[in-house]
Amino acid sequence: MKKILVLIVPLVAFVAGAFAGAMLKPASHDTPPQPAHGTGHDEMPAAEAHGETDHGAASHDGASHDVASHDGGHGEHDGHGKSGKGGPAWFSFSSQFFVPLVREGDSGGIMILTLSLETTAAELEEISGQEHRLRDILLRRLLIVANTGGFDGNFTTEGRIRGLRKQLLEAAQASVGPKVSGVLIEDIARQSN
Repeated sequence: MKKILVLIVPLVAFVAGAFAGAMLKPASHDTPPQPAHGTGHDEMPAAEAHGETDHGAASHDGASHDVASHDGGHGEHDGHGKSGKGGPAWFSFSSQFFVPLVREGDSGGIMILTLSLETTAAELEEISGQEHRLRDILLRRLLIVANTGGFDGNFTTEGRIRGLRKQLLEAAQASVGPKVSGVLIEDIARQSN
């Protein structure tokens, strides 16, 4: 009986996890949400329900049509046909940065950082192609910060983190230009020996 349970319990856990993952998966952005039965049309004036109003005009509550503004619609606006290309995007490095903390020839510990770069969706692929160059330039800057005492003491104060972000942004922009608009420090930790 124990041998059967050893095989069945992980299988049941796997199936339950797969089912839970499928149920919790966010809905696709391609399909608009469907209103519940009995809502929406009852509250909408007849002219709006039958499309007799100006398509780009504000609705009865002063807000513009959500569908037109989210999926490109038919109205005139600068982003028509370019949706998603100019919006912000983030490039995450494939692994963490490990920076040794060396004082007087002895390794006193190591800094572990997880970094992401803020860019645009249009530039994301090009930034991805420069990952190795960006990793090198950012690691060099992190080593300089470590060797000048940037990670000594309380390195998590707002002023020191802001200064670190600024130095990393300058280094990234020196490598790939203004395609990088920000550096996000997702994780930062010091591990002492």
